[in-house]
Amino acid sequence: MFVKDEKKFEETLESLQLLKPEQLEMVRIESARSGKDFESVIRDLNLLDPELLIKAKAISMNLPYIDLSSTNIDDSVLNYFTKDLAQKYMAVPFGFTGGNISVAMTDPNDVQVIEFIEKKSGYPVSPYMASENSIKKVIGQYQDISGEVGEALKEVDLGPKIEIKNSDDSQNLAQDAPVTRALNTILEFAAKSLASDVHIEPREKQIKVRYRIDGVLHDTMNLPSHILPALVSRIKILSNMKIDEHRVPQDGRFDISIDGRAIDLRVSLSPTVYGEKVVIRLLDKSGGVITLEQLGIRGRAYNIIEAGTKRPHGMILSTGPTGSGKSTTLYALLTKMNKPEVNIITLEDPVEYQIDGVNQIQINTQVGLTFASGLRSILRQDPDVIMVGEIRDAETAGLAVQSALTGHTVLSTLHTNSAAGVLPRLLDMDIEPFLIASTVSTVIGQRLVRRLCVKCKEAYKASPSLMAAIKKDLAGLLPNKKDSDVTEKLENLGYENLPFNDDPEFTLFRAKGCEDCRNTGYQGRIGIYEVFPVSNIMEKLLLTHATTSEIQDAAVKEGMITMRQDGFLKALTGITSIEEVVSKATEY
Repeated sequence: MFVKDEKKFEETLESLQLLKPEQLEMVRIESARSGKDFESVIRDLNLLDPELLIKAKAISMNLPYIDLSSTNIDDSVLNYFTKDLAQKYMAVPFGFTGGNISVAMTDPNDVQVIEFIEKKSGYPVSPYMASENSIKKVIGQYQDISGEVGEALKEVDLGPKIEIKNSDDSQNLAQDAPVTRALNTILEFAAKSLASDVHIEPREKQIKVRYRIDGVLHDTMNLPSHILPALVSRIKILSNMKIDEHRVPQDGRFDISIDGRAIDLRVSLSPTVYGEKVVIRLLDKSGGVITLEQLGIRGRAYNIIEAGTKRPHGMILSTGPTGSGKSTTLYALLTKMNKPEVNIITLEDPVEYQIDGVNQIQINTQVGLTFASGLRSILRQDPDVIMVGEIRDAETAGLAVQSALTGHTVLSTLHTNSAAGVLPRLLDMDIEPFLIASTVSTVIGQRLVRRLCVKCKEAYKASPSLMAAIKKDLAGLLPNKKDSDVTEKLENLGYENLPFNDDPEFTLFRAKGCEDCRNTGYQGRIGIYEVFPVSNIMEKLLLTHATTSEIQDAAVKEGMITMRQDGFLKALTGITSIEEVVSKATEY
């Protein structure tokens, strides 16, 4: 939709102070030179945020404006017309007031589209102007699963409210075909959407089902609240939980197969004020184990980790919050170290990937097989490499350190905010400083960021202020064109097609959205890392019980590329966006 009154549009930009006078003058000159309209020139020069540009455009044309980019629309509103209709006409419903449907459109003056929507929906339309990106975000909220699950639950929906009186009733109800079909559909859709978690959350008047895809939770559907007992009971039966226990949290697991893919489901159940909430974590075992390169480890970090795997003994520790990919990193290390002459034994909870040639042990606390007791046992199995899924307590930490001291390579994970936090954390677990210095060889800190969709990512020129911020963070890392050690610096970073520090501008990429990425602009995830070896300087710091910040400073002085810097390098090469890096790798 083009601006009809260019003069008024220009005046609006000026009155709202969205562009500086010199920028407006530059747009005028470029518009006259190229013959392009004002809006196109502003977009080409990337002078204004797209949402602000649409807002100014709407004001200049006396049209109501709406930004839906961060709004979740209720399913009952979305269902006023279909997803196909929304995609065809770039128009989505977002409210219903006074008998009218409020519809966001890229062209609110298109009378034919408005009349068609009114005819299809049966209601008058109140049109609003919205950006294409904003509308695509709403289109991404349409889910075909709602109809499928609703169809499966028709028989349950039409019955009276269900109350569970005893475990026999629960079991009979949970075997009810509609409930079974509904759960199967929910899990199948989660697997096909590559969701990592399914949240089934009881609310006051409904059950909310949400999927975590690429680390972000998405509202997927609402279910009638009275089917909660049946749904939860079905999950309890499959997970081998106590059906008649509703007061305490429970954990369980079961397996499913979808399209030939073996998927392990870990189930966590907690009582809430409106009923029992279920979180199901999905682990696709058919994907195989990826390599360090595929994880996103590059340059100096890769070389340090590789050197750590070649040492005959010592500890390699991966750290980060829950869900940051620590276990996947350990599996990549195991794959690299897995050779016929090496005896590898693991202690895991659960065994996530099965690796040929590796002896993997599943922790079972109910029979007394814990990380600590298992570690004592496997030391008598003549291992060369030991992987302990997680160091959770002082006993396991002590045994892991002793194992590394006695000639074994030990891989494990810890929960800390940064790589530098590992050493103080071990001190907190009462490990002597000299033992930490003698055993820990390599420390890895990591987070996961979303990958930009390769089909729809959009290039843009960084603003001067953003360029300055990136250069400040990457000070000393990016080479200048006249540097004598350009090749060495680039090899240290490990990324191709990086800009030079003295380039006049940087090209970045942002999320746009298409059908392939569910209109999110992102598809899949990749790690951002910081890695350092425990050097002589680190050993001295340990003896003085140095703080995390002191160890961090020492690691950076010795050449460590921080997670934030690694993220910016990935943003500069088009792997992810600046927004993702800033949100996941804040300063610490």
